[in-house]
Amino acid sequence: MNKVNKFLEEKMLPIAAKLGANKFLVAIRDGITIAMPLIIIGSLFMVIASFPAPGWEDWLGEIGVSQYLWKGVDSSFGLIGLVASFGIAYSLAGQYKVDGIGSGIISLSAFITVTPFISSDAGAGMPTGYMAAKGLFIAIILGLVNGYIYQWFVNRNIIIKLPDTVPPAVSKSFSAIIPGAVIITSWLIIFSLLDKFTLPNLHEIAAVVLGKPLGLLGNNVFGTMIVVGLNSLFWFVGIHGGNVVNSVMQPIWLANIDANREAYQAGEALPHIFTVSFMDNLVYIGGGGATLGLVLVLGYLARKKKTSQQTKILAPLTVVPGLFNINEPAMFGLPVVLNVMLIIPFVLAPMVNVVVAYLAMMSGLVPLTKTVATWTMPPVISGFLITGSIRGSILQVVLIILDVLLYLPFFLAVEKRFKAEESGEM
Repeated sequence: MNKVNKFLEEKMLPIAAKLGANKFLVAIRDGITIAMPLIIIGSLFMVIASFPAPGWEDWLGEIGVSQYLWKGVDSSFGLIGLVASFGIAYSLAGQYKVDGIGSGIISLSAFITVTPFISSDAGAGMPTGYMAAKGLFIAIILGLVNGYIYQWFVNRNIIIKLPDTVPPAVSKSFSAIIPGAVIITSWLIIFSLLDKFTLPNLHEIAAVVLGKPLGLLGNNVFGTMIVVGLNSLFWFVGIHGGNVVNSVMQPIWLANIDANREAYQAGEALPHIFTVSFMDNLVYIGGGGATLGLVLVLGYLARKKKTSQQTKILAPLTVVPGLFNINEPAMFGLPVVLNVMLIIPFVLAPMVNVVVAYLAMMSGLVPLTKTVATWTMPPVISGFLITGSIRGSILQVVLIILDVLLYLPFFLAVEKRFKAEESGEM
């Protein structure tokens, strides 16, 4: 066991650390996170507009409130692609010690530049679908490319410089002119060439080039099991797995939940099982590795008289945060990180959750997810909110029981080791 830990620390940890600190992955994560308040606010409007009570939606329509609630959904949830195009460039430029606001604004303009307009009697406008999750792939590409180009110009002083007496806000805005002109002009030329030769626009190209390969992982049960397994392995070596794996896969799952939202608004069948809500609230119950099952085992054993002092101390520190899907106390306090005795359930538990939840939804026993609940929302409550049904809550209870049963025998071995340490036998 010591040899395995030594191998993980010396060989795997440095590689995982480099991935976890990669500027482009961090920018994608942080840029999309900027849009999360809008997603949650839009989901709240949607929960109110579609609350699963008999006659509720009809009543809202009769009193003239329903259309305004859905307007709130489209004006918040429906802007995540647009906001991410700003946030990703903002984050990347900031990591290079450059003003992120200028970079973000230029990237936002570039996003609108490459998006085809639609015409109506009221004038030209952007398709709402591209402003939402459908535009996330281009938001990521443009955010990374624009953020990097912007910092390249600024860090090499290829900017308009004003005297020191000029207010900083004015000076910063002028420093964005040269890199901004280059970036926007370049994307405008690309858009013009595609349009002139009647080729697919950049959003459509990205949906094929990026969406199809990632969809092979994120839109089926086997690929999703691989993804959650990788998430657990990154966590196991001390790297926040969500920051690495979810940075790549989250656009797919966000696009899926947005497609479910649009389908629900249109009165159509929901098309996707695997969404960001599915992952956050049904797979990673308690956090990466589905550790709520583990901390509930700690809480149960801590009530017994002959339990080790380490378990008694750890239980209150891990159970309460675990109920809100915060598992860092367990990850680094127990610890789970680099603890070979817990790696099997840590990898298997979220995989089991994927399979069971998938089968429950595919068979129609549980409705598909159509809204987003914040990842800190406790289980049972979140299950009801994301599915609009008590069956979502029941599914979460079943999954938690399975996770407890998976973790129990392995933690009993850890508990045995704790007792041996306290008795001086080790």
